[in-house]
Amino acid sequence: MRKLIVISHLSLDGVIQSMGRADEDPSGGFAYGGWIGAYTDELVGSVVQREMKLPFDLLIGRKTFDIWAPYWPYHADIWPGVNTATKYVASNTLTAHEWQPTVFLSGDIGAKVSQIKQQPGPDLHVYGSGNLVQTLMQQDLVDAFWLKIYPLTLGKGKRLFADGSIPLAFKVTESQVTPKGVILVNYERDGALTPGGS
Repeated sequence: MRKLIVISHLSLDGVIQSMGRADEDPSGGFAYGGWIGAYTDELVGSVVQREMKLPFDLLIGRKTFDIWAPYWPYHADIWPGVNTATKYVASNTLTAHEWQPTVFLSGDIGAKVSQIKQQPGPDLHVYGSGNLVQTLMQQDLVDAFWLKIYPLTLGKGKRLFADGSIPLAFKVTESQVTPKGVILVNYERDGALTPGGS
């Protein structure tokens, strides 16, 4: 079965919004776009590069697709795999696009993703896509989180773990801390959550 892996950069208070560029996602009046910039170093870069070179298909939300589709087809030198990967896009309105191969998913996203996970193929990597991630967590479809946690708080913005997450147990499979204090940590599912730690 294919694993579903959420790959995310987040602040200490869980914000994932507009981490890369100032104009990436200013929705809700978010004014701190590009907040990872001061913390990027060779170690963060090497981990990101390693993840980008793995075999994968993408599972992303419509807003993330709208940000990526005008950019990545013209930057294959940076990330060639993103163009050849199948891109599964959760959208109730978009049904076709020239960035291929792309499959649009509408309706019961949880059921459709569950079916995709049963099919042969590489693991599914989820980037950004805050609303989609909430749906995936609520329906117990996330197998792993690969997180980069930055030593700052933003106070507002879209969060990775918003209201509605269900109780799940994870274990650390890899972790390190960069000289600038970024925690690079991978978590995988670890069975059922045991109340009280018993």
